[in-house]
Amino acid sequence: MLVKFIRIILFPIVPIYYLVTWLRNWLYDKGIKTSQSYDFPVICVGNLSTGGTGKTPMIEYLIRLLKDKKQLATLSRGYKRKTEGFVLADANANTDSIGDEPLQFYNKFKNEIKVTVDSNRQNGIENLRSLSSMPEVILLDDAYQHRKVKAGFNILLTAYNNLYYRDIVLPTGNLREPRSGSKRADIIVVTKCRKDISEVEKQKITSGLKLKSHQKVCFSYIDYADKVASANNSLRLETLPKFTLVTGIANAKPLVDFLAEKGLQFDHLEFSDHYDFKASDIETLKPKPLILTTEKDYMRLSNDRSLKDNLYYIPIEIKIDKPELFNTAVKSFVS
Repeated sequence: MLVKFIRIILFPIVPIYYLVTWLRNWLYDKGIKTSQSYDFPVICVGNLSTGGTGKTPMIEYLIRLLKDKKQLATLSRGYKRKTEGFVLADANANTDSIGDEPLQFYNKFKNEIKVTVDSNRQNGIENLRSLSSMPEVILLDDAYQHRKVKAGFNILLTAYNNLYYRDIVLPTGNLREPRSGSKRADIIVVTKCRKDISEVEKQKITSGLKLKSHQKVCFSYIDYADKVASANNSLRLETLPKFTLVTGIANAKPLVDFLAEKGLQFDHLEFSDHYDFKASDIETLKPKPLILTTEKDYMRLSNDRSLKDNLYYIPIEIKIDKPELFNTAVKSFVS
């Protein structure tokens, strides 16, 4: 409630934030501020809103779609890492060196792609292309507002329960830039939908998005696995005893709702997004007989070996309602 109240009283700042971000985009759009473009495929995945819209599972979807055909690399900022500059993930990578989401990419696809971090995306791309086995396609994670790089293909995500066209800019709203920034997208994906979303509702949302002639729209939902996994084991969901759910993500509600719908019994410890778990938090968790968390949180919590035997995560993937449309658009760009 306090945060909500502070956001309301900061409303007079909204026009200032809007003007500054709008002007910045205008300068880039007019070429007054320059963007670096590339003669090889660069795909950007991002959003207009703060908080979780499903960028990580979307990057993983793209990896699965393209990895058997092209040499891929991911380039992320590496949020909350303790290193500087360009880092290429290797067997020694951890959350301190590259951040939790890039570590998740590396653990899943380490022998198939290159995983890198650099807050300066231009520098990161230059370093990637200077490698002896340089990637053919680069996936930019959360770089929609990074206008110094002009990606050849932009995928804009907006969450079903927090559509950008119903929002306003910071600090009262959640938008990082004005809604007009959506015009840079090639495809807009409405994420975290209900599986049973109707065609009528899709049409209503599509109308609200006010697509440009070059844009396409898809709808996606989270597909949770029927098993939870640990470093050395897996358990079917229906066999789980009462457990403790630990989340440090922007929006845990879809996961909480899914587990509740399965009739599972659990307590929920909720932390802020990208939460840096402290020693006191670990001590609180140690006595718990079974801890379930997200894959991103698992990257950080699994650093503590004392939780190894009772720490599990639930794998997820995204499913797209029009996979042929989406896949064809991406593959056509890459080709």
